[in-house]
Formats: sequence, structure tokens, C-alpha cells
Amino acid sequence: MTGQSADSTTTGAAAGSPPAARPVRLGPSPRLALWFLLPALILLGAMVIYPIVYSIFRSLFDTTGTTFVGVDNYVAIFTDSGMLTTIRNNLIWVAVAPALVTVVGLIFAVLTERIRWATAFKLVVFMPMAVSLMASGVIFRFVYEQDPDRGVANAVLTSVRDVFASGGGFPGARPRENERTPVVLSQGAVVTRQPVSPGQTVLLPLVGLRPDALPASAAAKTPGQGTPGIHGTVWLDFTPGGGGAADAVDAGEKGLPGVTVEALRNGTVAATTTTAADGTFSFPGLTGEHVVRLPQDNFAAPFNGLAWLGPALITPAIIGAFIWVWAGFAMVLIAAGLAAIPRDALEAARIDGATEWQVFRRITIPLLSPVLLVVFVTMIINTLKVFDLVFVIAPGSVQPQANVVALEMWRVSFGGAGDHGLGSALAIFLLVLVLPFMILNIRRFRRDQS
Repeated sequence: MTGQSADSTTTGAAAGSPPAARPVRLGPSPRLALWFLLPALILLGAMVIYPIVYSIFRSLFDTTGTTFVGVDNYVAIFTDSGMLTTIRNNLIWVAVAPALVTVVGLIFAVLTERIRWATAFKLVVFMPMAVSLMASGVIFRFVYEQDPDRGVANAVLTSVRDVFASGGGFPGARPRENERTPVVLSQGAVVTRQPVSPGQTVLLPLVGLRPDALPASAAAKTPGQGTPGIHGTVWLDFTPGGGGAADAVDAGEKGLPGVTVEALRNGTVAATTTTAADGTFSFPGLTGEHVVRLPQDNFAAPFNGLAWLGPALITPAIIGAFIWVWAGFAMVLIAAGLAAIPRDALEAARIDGATEWQVFRRITIPLLSPVLLVVFVTMIINTLKVFDLVFVIAPGSVQPQANVVALEMWRVSFGGAGDHGLGSALAIFLLVLVLPFMILNIRRFRRDQS
């Protein structure tokens, strides 16, 4: 009885004790969150997961999609010469463009901290981000035009070159090909057939030019005879409307102004001069016989800039357009990172005697390294996906030399070939290239938030 009483007492005590405390959940149930996430998950599956899975499946079939070919499409990517050129171009893009964009953005961000109109400068540099890549490609297609009158790049180059070197003024000018003409073409230069003596008039008739290409006031004139030294005239030996005598200065014929004339004695240049507006020239101090020569530079074609849209420069030219578009984006991110750097560290380094370069290299750059890495990785992803600029800027004749994986994927699938198997393989290959950098960026963001 005593044991039963004790057991009942224990049971009663246990029954009368409060239940164990359970964790209290604040907010709605996690199941309710799944309903809110469901639309996003459906869109993610329809627009990302399904296309990736289907592209992998489609890449294993031929052009028609009926014959299973396995990995043949992937093998073609690394065996075809055109595909290898495309991969090489992508490697050039990845090696050059992200680094240049990051460096230019860093320079701009540092400069904006030291100028008065920093906001206006940032606005101007960032403005290309407001323009679509397609429109940017159209802009730079005109910038890189070969004609300096239309292409800004060649207009700048020719203007700078003309400051330091004068180009040929009369390309195509030449003497007549007959034995009576007093001058002859020799290794690109025009020289007199016979040596000339002081007091003798030297006539240097040329043809091969349009009269309307010369100034209207450039009326040819024969220098007076009997004066000391050697004198002569360089002119266009063509009379508009017909008539006139060959190798003689006739009325209506025009002189060639600005032509370089050399007097040679024993094969050495003894004197140099330039023709006047009427084509006349003079060597008043010369004595003895000399050969008069018009150097080849007078007849060389003028410098018209570089062939930016040619096979050799097309990839660097497009990379330049890419930098113009994305430098503002890099500048804004890096400028935000600069603003977050503690000024105490910079001032302490300056007080300790560090130069501005040492402060920048040993303090600013290390503190900016997370931001620089984000910008650099983002630019790598953008370079791997570049399509619009290459498609618009590169002419059709040089697109094979400027081709990249994204553009080749479009050309193979929709540009006329219709090979969706190879196009799907290129899409998966591009995804494999981009995926590691995307994972690196995501990990970096999580590390910064933790």
C-alpha cells in the first residue's frame, strides 16, 4: 500500500507539472513563404533552367535534331579553324578589356576626388551607360571610318601627323613618257634629263592631275631669264579646253604650289627650296651644273589614318569602344569604394612621410581591392558575353577576324546556317566559361555580407 501510494503521488506530481517549453515561432509559417517564392521559381525554371537543360540535350544532336551525334558538336568547336579564331579572340578580350576598364575606372575615380567639377565629370563619363550597346556600336562605326572627313579617329590622327610631317600634295602627278620631255621619272622622283647651269630656266612639266584640284589662283608663270642662279617652274602641262604646246607654259595652265625642289651636285643635295603659288622656284646662290629633282614625297598619297575596321585592328578597335561604354560604370563603383576608405589612415601615412604614390600604392589599392575585384570579375563576365559591339562595328568582310563566341553562336544558329546543334553546343560552352566567374562573384558578395 505504501508503494502504491508513492507511485500515485509521483504520477500525480508529474501530471500536475507544466508541459515542457516549446520554441515559439515569430511570423508566418515557412510554408507561406513558399507560396510567395513560387512565381519566382516558376519564372526561374521557365527562363533559365529549362533553356539550359534543353540546350544541353539539343547540343547532342545534328542540324536537323533527329540524329544523335554525341559530343561531335563540342569536338567541332576545338577543331574548326574559324572556331579557334573565335576562341582566340575571346581570350584576347578576357586578357585585355577587363584590366583596361578597371584601370581606367580607377584613374577616373581618383581624379574626380581632385577636381572641382567632379559631379559634372562623373556625369559625362557615365553617360555612355545610358546608351544601348547597339547605339554605341553605331557611334563607333562612324568614329572608325577610314575617311578623315567622316571618321573622328582618323581625323585626329591626320591632324596630329600634319603638325609634324607634311604629306604628299600631288599624288599621281608624273612627267610625260616621251623622249622630248625635259624631265624623267627615276625611282619615284622626277629629275631633269640633263644638268642645268646658273642663268638657265628649268621647266618641269607634269601631268596626271585634275586642273580643278589646283587653286584657281595658281596660274603658272615662267621665271625671268638672265638672273643669277638656277630658276624654274613646276606646273600642270595641260590646257583646259585643248590647245597649247607640250613642255611649254601656256595661258590657262596652273603651277603646282608647295612642291619641294632639290638641286643635286655629284649625287648630293646642295640646296632645297619650295615652289611659290605660281609654281616657280629659285636657287639664287648656286654655281656650276646641277641636276634638279622633285623628291618622291611630293607625289606620295597623303596619310589618311589607320584602317581601324581592317582585319589587323578590328579587335583592338572594338575593345576601345567597350572601354568607352563601361569605364563610367567602373568609375562609379570604385569612387564609392574610395569614399568609404577611412581618411585617418591616409593622413597618418602622409604625416609619417609617405609620398602620394606610396599612399596610393600601399594603402588605397589594398583597401580598394574588394571593389576592384568585383569590377574586374564583372567585366570578365561582360567580355565573355559581348555581342552587340562586335556585330555592329565589324564590317561583314572582317567579322570572321573579329568573331567572338556569343556572336558565333548567333551566326551558327540564326545567321543563315541554321545549325541549332552546334549553336546549342556553343551556348553551353559559353555558359561553362561564365559560370566560374559568376560563382566567384556570388561568394564574394556573401563574404562581404557575413
